[in-house]
Amino acid sequence: MKVGGWQRSLGLVLLVAVGAFGTLACGKKKTEATPASSSSAATGPKPLSPELAAKTLAKVGDRVITLGEYAAALERMDSFERMRYQSPDRRKRLLDEMIDVELMAQEARRRGLDKAEETQERVRQILRDQLLDELKKGGPAAAELSDADLHAYYDAHKDDFSEPERRRVAGIVVDTKAQAATVLAKALKADASAWGQLVDQYSNTRGPRPSAPAPNELAGDLGIVGPPGHPRGANPRIPEPVREAAFKATAVGETYGSVVEADKKFYVIRITSKTDARARSFEEAQRAIRTAVVQSRVDEKEKALEKDLRAKFPVKVDDAALEKMPMPPPSAAPQSPSVPPPGGAGALRAPGGLPGMPRLPGITPPPAPPPQ
Repeated sequence: MKVGGWQRSLGLVLLVAVGAFGTLACGKKKTEATPASSSSAATGPKPLSPELAAKTLAKVGDRVITLGEYAAALERMDSFERMRYQSPDRRKRLLDEMIDVELMAQEARRRGLDKAEETQERVRQILRDQLLDELKKGGPAAAELSDADLHAYYDAHKDDFSEPERRRVAGIVVDTKAQAATVLAKALKADASAWGQLVDQYSNTRGPRPSAPAPNELAGDLGIVGPPGHPRGANPRIPEPVREAAFKATAVGETYGSVVEADKKFYVIRITSKTDARARSFEEAQRAIRTAVVQSRVDEKEKALEKDLRAKFPVKVDDAALEKMPMPPPSAAPQSPSVPPPGGAGALRAPGGLPGMPRLPGITPPPAPPPQ
């Protein structure tokens, strides 16, 4: 097996390799000798006594897998996934998968892959995510927030609960101003069907089309934009001069009366639809407000922690060295970074395999049980 393949597979497995998997063994499952019923699978595993949680379930080299760790693996599953492990054979299969993970983790350490920079970066990101998860604990849940807190947040962030007017823009895009002027003269007189014919005849960018024999209202569609300057109104397919012109046109179905130049192209544009601006009332936005308040408090805790850590562990940056860093051209940028970007623990997890772990060679979740 190639080293690169092992490195891509490690992810959370290194937490097993460094012993962190054991910290998850909080122990919340009945003993293996007592098969769980379907109702217990739906309500979740029952707590284990400390003595049962510490019981050795398997030994892999010097590593001990306890009954508590096995219970924790079951607890991390949703109720549907847990149903797959009700029979003794299936529960034995889960243990075998845990053993296989540990075997490969030990082999990865033997090969020195736990010291690889890519692996270390993944571990750092995982540990960061675990720390951020800890910050979410202890504060009030969204349902426990007071009305005063909710109203205060709503009053301070009303713009966040307002939707601007939005307009859908269609365009005929050509290379020269003279050609655009010719097209504009025809487009000003065109109905929807004639507009579609002009798009077919002249435009370099036709956009999606409705299937025939539907009318051509969406011919040359560029997308939807909000008012110029609005932080949520931009569209990467629509240059700013086109966006500005779209809000100078006054009626749906109207062709804007001037050629618009943007990015060395010339646009003849038409407004095909629009939605009016709308502000959500406190009552309408209350559910979103609760979520936003909880997140804002987590963000405040995170900023405070970062400030405290920078004071505790002084940070020095060599700006001159950073400026000398050569950047690859855009065409050389990898399509899929070898190290996933920040974005939560989920960004580091792949589907399949053990719950909360990436899929590894030889670990495949069993199929769902057949319907009764």
